Amino acid sequence: MAIGRLWAALALLVAAPAVLAAKVPVAQPEGLWLSPHNNVAVRTGACGDRLCGWIVWADREAQADARDGGTARLVGTELLEDYRAEGKGQWRGTVFVPDLGRRFSSQISQLSPGQLKVKGCILGGLICKSQLWTRIDRLPGQS
Repeated sequence: MAIGRLWAALALLVAAPAVLAAKVPVAQPEGLWLSPHNNVAVRTGACGDRLCGWIVWADREAQADARDGGTARLVGTELLEDYRAEGKGQWRGTVFVPDLGRRFSSQISQLSPGQLKVKGCILGGLICKSQLWTRIDRLPGQS
């Protein structure tokens, strides 16, 4: 009888990490990301139970393009809005395009720990554009 309880206890110890791991949510792509043109950096993080992203650095040209599109202050603008998880490494929400002054339906796919694909669509997904963003450790120009 004691051996039976020992096996049961060992089985519980072995199974417990798997059960606990199953309840841990998929990691969000939180961090600092650089656009493919190296002109905008976005910090992603939690906003409630969703994922959002704010512009934390932009070069002069990106700031001028945003002003021309009606966005007076680019740094601090929420670029990624209310993304909800849709499976492993996938989120759906809204992307704000500052130089157009408009929001579009969007999907984020985490391709690797260091790369995000951000896709925005119009006309119910008929026309889409995507960008590959790269994770960075610090803002451009900082040593």
